[in-house]
Amino acid sequence: MLQGVTNYSYVTNSVYATLAKQNLNLFVLYMKDEEQLLIEKAKNGDGAAFGKLYDLHLAKIYRFVFLKVQRKQDAEDITQQVFSSAWQNIANYEFKGFPFSSWLYRIAGNAVIDFYRTSKPNISIDQVPEEFFSESPGDEDRIDTAIDIGVVKVALAKLETDQQNVLLMKFVEELSNGEIAEIMGKTEGAVRVIQHRALKQLKEKLDDKH
Repeated sequence: MLQGVTNYSYVTNSVYATLAKQNLNLFVLYMKDEEQLLIEKAKNGDGAAFGKLYDLHLAKIYRFVFLKVQRKQDAEDITQQVFSSAWQNIANYEFKGFPFSSWLYRIAGNAVIDFYRTSKPNISIDQVPEEFFSESPGDEDRIDTAIDIGVVKVALAKLETDQQNVLLMKFVEELSNGEIAEIMGKTEGAVRVIQHRALKQLKEKLDDKH
């Protein structure tokens, strides 16, 4: 009898887990459909629809920019430029199989490049608050969160720009290799190579600190 109850409980839990997963997938699809509707409205000049897209993506774009320029005022100015540019060019946006945010990240990346071309800011990655770095566990390539975060910041600042971008988008923004490749205009293979070299160099720089 007990065995039967155990089996029933297992089956019931499995059914609930399956239904929960299905509901989550439906919710994700619903959100994607909702975003696509907002995009189409924005492309037709609907400012309110673009405002909702702005609200959906502001935090992640600001965080990405801030990690690159590390000054609050500069990050705010650049982020506003990103969304202003997006609004001006939304009519030319074309869905290519990647999230709308991938397009925004590409605009943000170009805006940061322009920022450094036109200014010589005196910055330090030590100014970056710890909460901007992901602390959730991940795959074997994720940087060990036990390492002093201040040391990581200093080492990260010494990497090449592409290497910094890949690590930030991969481990902070948690984007897929496909999304990163689309944003950077590179192949997924090239992104993997950059990530491998960046992690190797980062480890070497961290080892030098100990």
